[in-house]
Amino acid sequence: MGADSQGRAIKKVVLAYSGGLDTSIIIPWLKENYNCEVIAMAADVGQGDEEFEGLEAKALATGASKLYIADIKDELVNDFIWPTLKAGARYETYLLGTSFARPPIAKALVEIARKEGADAIAHGCTGKGNDQVRFELTAKALAPELAVIAPWREWDIESREDAIAYAEARAIPLKITRETNYSKDRNLWHLSHEGLDLEDPANEPDYEKLLELGVSPEAAPDKPQYVTLSFEKGVPVALDGERLEGVALVERLNALGGANGIGIIDLVENRLVGMKSRGVYETPGGTILYVAHDALETLCLDKETAHFKQIVAQRYADLVYNGQWYSPLRVALDAFVESTQQTVTGEVKLKLYKGNVTPVSLTSPYSLHDADIASFGASDYDHTDATGFINLFGLPLKIAATRRKPE
Repeated sequence: MGADSQGRAIKKVVLAYSGGLDTSIIIPWLKENYNCEVIAMAADVGQGDEEFEGLEAKALATGASKLYIADIKDELVNDFIWPTLKAGARYETYLLGTSFARPPIAKALVEIARKEGADAIAHGCTGKGNDQVRFELTAKALAPELAVIAPWREWDIESREDAIAYAEARAIPLKITRETNYSKDRNLWHLSHEGLDLEDPANEPDYEKLLELGVSPEAAPDKPQYVTLSFEKGVPVALDGERLEGVALVERLNALGGANGIGIIDLVENRLVGMKSRGVYETPGGTILYVAHDALETLCLDKETAHFKQIVAQRYADLVYNGQWYSPLRVALDAFVESTQQTVTGEVKLKLYKGNVTPVSLTSPYSLHDADIASFGASDYDHTDATGFINLFGLPLKIAATRRKPE
């Protein structure tokens, strides 16, 4: 039995486990260094069934006493993705795919730790990344009594090459090699790629080798594809007239977007821990949804609300990116967002073509667009009203001009 840095006894640990490089070596490392029982927990966030093939056998073979697989796809979509979409939150053009997936994973980890009577949870996040903060802030908010073990902040392994060597010395099977070990994170919403040649922003990504959720815009069909999305109070509910649950809707849009080269961004982002990091993100379905939702809001929100919501969207994105999902401010901002979405209902028709998503038709029972008033033709609009408006609106400029001393 070991103890953490605060001297708390650690008899049982629940590890966020993916079967990838880092978490594969953490199981034996925990047993060697803490002499504790290790329970593995893999979260199904839509990364694909192939990720779970042989996972239990591998976890047990490397020293875990059991493996839980927590299916949290519906929770991810309904409780995390939809609120973020309704807020319009983007972090430096990034659609927050990893950011909002970490809190529900950590939540599931905490729930299993309590069920098992564990003393601690553990994760495989590095000391350079954002995910360590997201996992641990969630744990602090939901289960402050649990210790958190972060091996990357304790062991003497300094690189992914060291980690591969550690695994090889213990005959732990890996799906990567030293030549192909891009750091990836995949869930229902996106797939991220980091490391290797991408670490130098001067290197152009080889999309033919890199992309997995779709094709490059150059390789997309030469003929545009049209889709229609239906929204109810800001939530997408149907595709081309067919009502779909959230998971199925995102999956369908991923296929459509991927086939048309949509949702690929190459970003040098500002990490929470202070450094810049370059990554390539694939978010095909999410990109379509954001464009459609933005377009519908132009029809349904008044000017002042729409402009203030842009400010809220940026703050909301910062909170999600920084791991503060369970903060009082994020909850409070949700109340504002929910209020704005009461009229964001309608249909958006979009054209998908070689990486572009273009809204071509907007309809809503709550549309604030009055074709008669806005028309360039004859209407009931009284043009003479503009005279008084301009006089009052320009009054400060006029007064300033009359008081200005000649040069």
